[in-house]
Amino acid sequence: MSRSPSPDRLLRTVRRALAAVVGTPFLLAVALTLVDSYRRRGKKPTPFPRTPPRTVEIGEGTVTAYTYGRDLYDDMLAAIDAAERLVLFETYMWKADEVGEAFKRALVAAAGRGVEVYCIYDAFANLVVSPRFKRFPRSLKVLRYPVYNAGLRFWDLSRYGRDHRKILVVDDTVAFVGGYNIGTPYATEWRDTHVAVTGPAVWDLKRAFADFWNLHRRNRLRPSEPPLLLEASSTWEPRIRLSRNIPRLWMFPIRSMYLEAINRAARNIWMTHAYFIPDQDFVDALVLAARRGVDVRILLPLKSNHIVADWISRGYYSQLLAAGVRILRYKDAMVHAKTSTIDGQWTTVGTANVDRLSLTGNYEINVEVIDEAMAEMMEAIFEVDESNTLELTRQEWEARDLHRKFTEFVLAPLRPLL
Repeated sequence: MSRSPSPDRLLRTVRRALAAVVGTPFLLAVALTLVDSYRRRGKKPTPFPRTPPRTVEIGEGTVTAYTYGRDLYDDMLAAIDAAERLVLFETYMWKADEVGEAFKRALVAAAGRGVEVYCIYDAFANLVVSPRFKRFPRSLKVLRYPVYNAGLRFWDLSRYGRDHRKILVVDDTVAFVGGYNIGTPYATEWRDTHVAVTGPAVWDLKRAFADFWNLHRRNRLRPSEPPLLLEASSTWEPRIRLSRNIPRLWMFPIRSMYLEAINRAARNIWMTHAYFIPDQDFVDALVLAARRGVDVRILLPLKSNHIVADWISRGYYSQLLAAGVRILRYKDAMVHAKTSTIDGQWTTVGTANVDRLSLTGNYEINVEVIDEAMAEMMEAIFEVDESNTLELTRQEWEARDLHRKFTEFVLAPLRPLL
């Protein structure tokens, strides 16, 4: 006569099954990351096609697009050196290498000649950076956005977003924003996109920096630091707008900005993204656009610096390819840009990837530009990048090996986390 399993034995079995279901994707992700890191050791960077800085006039100001780090850093450092009153500098990663040191020296020198200098950097992104590099003279006002920001309010999910923004504002003269972090590898080895704006839009970026500073300044070791108060600009530039994700206030407009633009598209949607892990609603919008005849192209790295993100992003390829969306894989270099242009009229450049962390998690900022000259410039940049891609065909995708399909399936539960 058989006996039914005891409650304790049944509970142990359920626990083991849950541990396997939850733990297997994480273990596989760790293994993939370690193997990929080993393979990358000693790998030399490969040259890639690039577009020189190009400027378009919009209203009373200009927008300049940068696709090569060295060009961008030269102009950013020159702007800091020319500062007379105010420098606002914010970055996600700030490496303690040649480029990182050059920026630190320029900021310290500006403060030394009487310029007000404010700096913000994300502590988590710079955990491996030397503590010596992160010591700043008191002439600089520095906000180190903490690794853990919730304090005793550990249940408050609005306090867990990272500061993923990259901003530089100098006086009322110029402001820079985009995907570039600060470090030597990004100067020549990565393909990214940044823009510099002049005119009324500079004030919008100044206000974006000040709002973040004032929201988080009490987390600093010197809590007596006063708020950053700026005069408001009376001039609006209707063709240039900023979209800012602010987790602390539960504000995530960048995702809505994208969906609205995609749903309005009639001719083309050309997107470049380092990490592409959209939610189903985002995928549905792209699929519907392709099915109504829109030329939808998504340019992604062939191999990014986060191999797990690469594997997870493939989860939606079948739907996209079946609808006629073209997937272009950038070779020879890491493409880290976060840009899109639609219908020869609408463009966005910024810090937000199309993934959960960027669209509903981190502090992000994107410039939205409605201007034909800007869209034409970004389409030309996209075409140069497209010349350095391998297109993924539907036949190639459907013929992939069984072990690839299995890996995609096992990693799928991690999609909501990234």
